[in-house]
Amino acid sequence: MALPACAARALGQPLQPERRAPARTTCPRRHSRVEAELAESRPGSVAASVRAGSPRGVSHGFNSRPLRDEPLKASSSLTGAERAPLFALLSRGRRRRMHDLRRRWDLGSLCRALLTRGLAALGHSLKHVLGAIFSRIFGPLASVGNMDEKSNKLLLALVMLFLFAVIVLQYVCPGTECQLLRLQAFSSPVPDPYRSEDESSVRFVPRYNFTRGDLLRKVDFDIKGDDLIVFLHIQKTGGTTFGRHLVRNIQLEQPCECRVGQKKCTCHRPGKRETWLFSRFSTGWSCGLHADWTELTSCVPSVVDGKRDARLRPSRNFHYITILRDPVSRYLSEWRHVQRGATWKASLHVCDGRPPTSEELPSCYTGDDWSGCPLKEFMDCPYNLANNRQVRMLSDLTLVGCYNLSVMPEKQRNKVLLESAKSNLKHMAFFGLTEFQRKTQYLFEKTFNMNFISPFTQYNTTRASSVEINEEIQKRIEGLNFLDMELYSYAKDLFLQRYQFMRQKEHQEARRKRQEQRKFLKGRFFQTRFQSQSQSQGQGQGQNPSQNPNPNANQNLTQNLIQNLTQSPSQKENRENQKQSPGQEQNDGNTSNGTNDYIGSVEKWR
Repeated sequence: MALPACAARALGQPLQPERRAPARTTCPRRHSRVEAELAESRPGSVAASVRAGSPRGVSHGFNSRPLRDEPLKASSSLTGAERAPLFALLSRGRRRRMHDLRRRWDLGSLCRALLTRGLAALGHSLKHVLGAIFSRIFGPLASVGNMDEKSNKLLLALVMLFLFAVIVLQYVCPGTECQLLRLQAFSSPVPDPYRSEDESSVRFVPRYNFTRGDLLRKVDFDIKGDDLIVFLHIQKTGGTTFGRHLVRNIQLEQPCECRVGQKKCTCHRPGKRETWLFSRFSTGWSCGLHADWTELTSCVPSVVDGKRDARLRPSRNFHYITILRDPVSRYLSEWRHVQRGATWKASLHVCDGRPPTSEELPSCYTGDDWSGCPLKEFMDCPYNLANNRQVRMLSDLTLVGCYNLSVMPEKQRNKVLLESAKSNLKHMAFFGLTEFQRKTQYLFEKTFNMNFISPFTQYNTTRASSVEINEEIQKRIEGLNFLDMELYSYAKDLFLQRYQFMRQKEHQEARRKRQEQRKFLKGRFFQTRFQSQSQSQGQGQGQNPSQNPNPNANQNLTQNLIQNLTQSPSQKENRENQKQSPGQEQNDGNTSNGTNDYIGSVEKWR
């Protein structure tokens, strides 16, 4: 019969040793006594028990037993004498689970302790480092009083704010090419909105001499009156886009009413049921499809005032406007348009009260249209109206016998047509160029004192630009349109000179206003200073009047100075005119506001 463990231990009979020793703890110093007690409680460990000595409170006698009434020590484990019998009676699996639980608890507590101490040390070091940085940056603030607690809170707030800003920046701008981080946007200068659209030099060399009246185009257009703007629309010059700008993109007291699905808009004057614009998108083709100068000048007055009695017709001013384009690009664009089936059969071509006969204006095709025609066939037709179209539509055809080519020689006819087109173009209220959209907008706004809502857009890619032609074909197109080439060169020179003149005049006006403002502020300063000095002198004269015998002389001199400073140049000019004799006349060049300077600069450029 097997003896109990306590009896076996008392008799010194060894038991069977365990196959697996308990696991060693990770902290020997702390649990050395527990290991010793476990080693002592294992069966067959009498020698170890003897070497370790008898436990305290146990006698060396045979019948002696441990003193159970001795109070236990403040320890997490029992003594070896108290725990060994119970531990030995447990099953092997139970003992293994207890060892695993003890080992896990020891490792967890050790890791928590190490983590806590490590974080504390790291926080302490970070606090010292940030404190040193804070003391360097905000030394004067931190040195006032006891700022330890407040500085720590401020440091924490700054760090949190920095982290929050980094997170927000990464959320808003995740990429490396963020627009907010491009410093070039802040350093790059603002481009000129009226820079040359074709990337050519802004200051060009003029070829023609124009007077001040030719360059200064400013129309006193009263939309509430009886004046009328007439738009001469030449095919394939961008007139459709410009015509839409006139009815949809212009700031008016009473805007045009444009309905969805309809091309025509109702453009009435404020308070009247009368139009102020004669164009395709306001009145339609009232004088025929793409009516030219000859047709419009004879048709528009009768269309507008045809229903009224001649005695009741108001004295209107008809302001003609148009758009021109580079002849080669316009010619290719018209060819592509004809290829798609355009014919313009509805054009009347009325001249001198009648349309041309079939012999005077023969057709280039026999069918309903000329769709699909190649470029060579389009250029080979001698009656093609696309040749020199801009000169023909801007000139007065009555001067050359309309479409009757037998009235005068061809050379003389071409010369008369070109000079007539140049004269009509120069005396028009306004004309623009398709290649200069922003400058066209600027000159129209300055001419008519009307502003557009949104800026014009320059389209450099068109149907004509997609056509690839060689140098030979281009020279042939230029030869077929030699009158248009010369007219466009003349129009471009006049257009750019008008633009530069208007810009220079605008800059001079702004500089004059700044000078007047500075003179006015300087006069106010002298006036205030003079008043303060006069008050101080009045007080001194009251005390001692014999020191200044003539005080009115200095006062009158100062007042004249102030009056000269505060007066505008126009007031000075009026005063000078009053001083002059009635028979003396002023030179008109002195009041031209920089016109002579501009003409002189043109001579220098030439």
